[in-house]
Amino acid sequence: MTRIPASKTRAFALIGAAGFIAPRHLKAIKETGGCLVAALDPNDSVGIIDSYFPDADFFTEPERFDRHLDKLRREGRGIDYVSICSPNYLHDAHIRMALRNGAHAVCEKPIVLNPWNADALSAIESESDRRVFTILQLRHHPAIIALREKYAGVHDRKIDIDVTYITSRGKWYHRSWKGNLEKSGGVATNIGVHFFDMLSWIFGGMKSSIVNRRQEDCASGVLELERARVRWFLSVNADHLPDAQRAKGQRTFRSITVEGHEVEFSEGFGDLHTVSYQEILAGRGYGLRDAKPSIEMVQAIRQAPLTPLTDDYHPMCQQVEAVRS
Repeated sequence: MTRIPASKTRAFALIGAAGFIAPRHLKAIKETGGCLVAALDPNDSVGIIDSYFPDADFFTEPERFDRHLDKLRREGRGIDYVSICSPNYLHDAHIRMALRNGAHAVCEKPIVLNPWNADALSAIESESDRRVFTILQLRHHPAIIALREKYAGVHDRKIDIDVTYITSRGKWYHRSWKGNLEKSGGVATNIGVHFFDMLSWIFGGMKSSIVNRRQEDCASGVLELERARVRWFLSVNADHLPDAQRAKGQRTFRSITVEGHEVEFSEGFGDLHTVSYQEILAGRGYGLRDAKPSIEMVQAIRQAPLTPLTDDYHPMCQQVEAVRS
């Protein structure tokens, strides 16, 4: 983790104020004693700002927002941090905007779509006295921390893991930037990158990757890490939900089994962005180097040839076959 010196109460700007994840950042800024000075989004449905920082300036055009940040900097009232909640494909450009305006960047995951983007940003970061941070909130979840501690000393065998994450999305999803492979990176990147980060944080880097399914609504494969073998399945299709969840009217199913035992981590997500901000402001935030392994994983998943269901694979692949037939 990159360390930065502590300082006065921080001034924030936020990019992507109308997005799904923005309220968590607004809450985290408020709860850590920060002040939102300016916000940007091409969509002006941003009334949520009133619940946290009603006096913040708001822009719908990035050029005017950039000009405003530059003006504040030249007047000696520069922004300390720019929180980035914009679409995935814009993260790179918005991080550069933050650094150019003399601010640290706090970027949602995936921090970038490709490993070489991270390398370029590292070079730019090294030329400044500002840093690029990302939100890897699962690393702060108590159950995940306990899992990491439990398996820290296990090196004599590969740990068998199954990851299943189904988060139902409506038709809008596929019409938005999230359904555009070039803009979101696809399902494995958009909803799976935090799981891949968590797994590599606990069990080490990627050794090999097999992809069995890669569709607009789901993806699945087998990932070999240094100390684990992971069968994973990710979906935004409600038809892929297990029968028990569908009978209850539930729209999300999240499961991680390690050596056949379920890891319970369904609770405790609400405050993890605030914890992430606390760590960043204390000088212990996660940066580009920390995020890069998971970016390499999802980039490899996008590029890998598809492997038929002839060997070991995630059992939910059969559910996909049933839905398709």
